[in-house]
Amino acid sequence: MSFPSLTYDPATDRPQEECGVFGVRRVADASVLAAFGLHALQHRGQEACGITSYDREKGRFTTERHLGLVGEHFTEPKRLERLTGDMAIGHVRYSTSGGSGMRNVQPLYADVRGGGIALAHNGNLTNARMLREELVAGGAIFQSTSDSEVILQLAARSKQPDSVERLISAFTQIEGAFALVAMTNDLLIGARDPLGIRPLVMGELDGATIFASETCALDMIGARYIRDIEPGEVVIVSDKGLETRRYAPARPAKTCAFEYIYFARPDSVIDGISVYEARKRMGIRLAQECPADIDVVVPVPDSGMAAALGFSEEIGKPFDLGIIRAHFAGRTFIQPTQAKRDLGVRRKHSANASVLRGKKVLLVDDSIVRGTTSKKIVRMVREAGATEVHFRSACPPITHPDFYGIDMPMREELMAASHEPDKMIEMLECESLGFLSVEGLYWAVHGEARNPESPQLADHYFTGDYPTRLVDHDRAASSKDEQLSLLVDA
Repeated sequence: MSFPSLTYDPATDRPQEECGVFGVRRVADASVLAAFGLHALQHRGQEACGITSYDREKGRFTTERHLGLVGEHFTEPKRLERLTGDMAIGHVRYSTSGGSGMRNVQPLYADVRGGGIALAHNGNLTNARMLREELVAGGAIFQSTSDSEVILQLAARSKQPDSVERLISAFTQIEGAFALVAMTNDLLIGARDPLGIRPLVMGELDGATIFASETCALDMIGARYIRDIEPGEVVIVSDKGLETRRYAPARPAKTCAFEYIYFARPDSVIDGISVYEARKRMGIRLAQECPADIDVVVPVPDSGMAAALGFSEEIGKPFDLGIIRAHFAGRTFIQPTQAKRDLGVRRKHSANASVLRGKKVLLVDDSIVRGTTSKKIVRMVREAGATEVHFRSACPPITHPDFYGIDMPMREELMAASHEPDKMIEMLECESLGFLSVEGLYWAVHGEARNPESPQLADHYFTGDYPTRLVDHDRAASSKDEQLSLLVDA
C-alpha cells in the first residue's frame, strides 16, 4: 500500500482497509481464478485492482493493473486471455489520499538476479520511510510511493543465493503489518508478519495451492480451506510441493481487531474464528453492558447487521430493517459543500419510515469514528418519525489512530478521544449512547479476558497499546515530513 496519509474522507466516516491479496499456482487459466478471488475480496479495496500471471512455457510475466473495480476490468475474455499461465497473483486496494495513481497499483514487479519477482502486499510498514531513505542514499531508484516497493528493493539488494532467502532477508528488516503473496519464475510464496496482524489463508483446489486474504475468496472458487498462514511464516509452493520456513518465533496470531469488527466479510473465518459469530456475540455482550428501553433494534447496514441481531435476541426486542442500504450507489466522493456531503449519506442509506414511525429506536453500528455519519443517520431516523433514537457501537471507543494499513483520522479527529460521553450524546443528537467494552470485545472474539501482558488482538485503536515500534511516526514527530516524490500522477 502507499505510505500512510493523515487525510481522511469525511463523506464515509469509515476506517478504510488498504487491500486484499490472492495467489494461485498450478491451475490452467490461473488469471481467471485470480479474478474470481479478487471479486470476493472487493470489499477490502475498491479503488484499484491488478493481476500478474506467469507463463512457464513462454517464460514471461504479464501484468494488468487498473484503477477501479474488478468487475470493470477483469470480465472481458480478451483481457484475461492476455494473462496466460498456470500461476497468478492479484491485488485489490484502497488508497489513502495522495497514494492513488497507477504507479502504486499492485502487483508490483521487478527484474532481479535470477529472474523476475511480482509482489502483492496487504498492510503497512512502520519503518518504510526510514528504509526508503537508506535505500535511496545507496542508489536505489523507486518507481512508486508504495511501502511495498521497499520490500522489493530490499530483496533485490540482498546477497542471499535464492529468491526465497532474499525475501526472508527483507522480512527481517521491515516492521509493521503485512500479509503478502509473491511469485517468481517457478515459485508461489505466501508470508505473514511476525505478529499475524494481517490475515492470510491457504487453500487447495484440484491440486492447485491458493493464498488469499480471507476464506470467502476460497469459497468463491470452490476451494478447500487448509489453514491460516502462521505469524512469521513463509510458505513456498514449487513443483516439489509445499515447504515452510520461519523467519520469526512461532506465536499465536495477534490479529487486527477491526478484521472481526468491520473489515472482513461476515462469511469469512480468520484464525479459526467465524467473523459472523464474533460480530453476533459483540451484539449480545453490548446488550448486556448497555441495555435500553426501546421498541425496535435497527442495524446500520451492512456491517451492523450481525451485532444488531445479537442485541435483539439478548433483550428480546424485535430486529427490523429500519434503514435500507442502496447497494448500487457507487463510491462516495468528497463533496465541496456540507449540503452535498449530507446527500452522500442518503445516497447509501434510506430510512424505512414504516418501521421507524412512532417507535423508540436503537441503532447498532460497527463503530463510531468521527461521528459525522452517525449524526446524519440519527437525524434521518428521527425525521422518519422515530420518537427516540438510541445509538450503540459494537466496538469500544476509538481513541487512537492506526499505522498498520487502515486509513483512520489522527487522534484529535476521533470523537471518543476528545469528548466525554455526555458531549458525544449531544453531538450525535441521540437519547443515549453506548460502546462495547474492551473486555466485551475479547469475550466476543476469543471467549476470554484480555491478557494485558500480551494482548491476543491488535487493539491499539482502543488502548493505545501498539504491538510494534512506530519508527516512521516517531521520526516524523521530531522532523519535517518531506515529500516522497516530485512526480504527480495525472
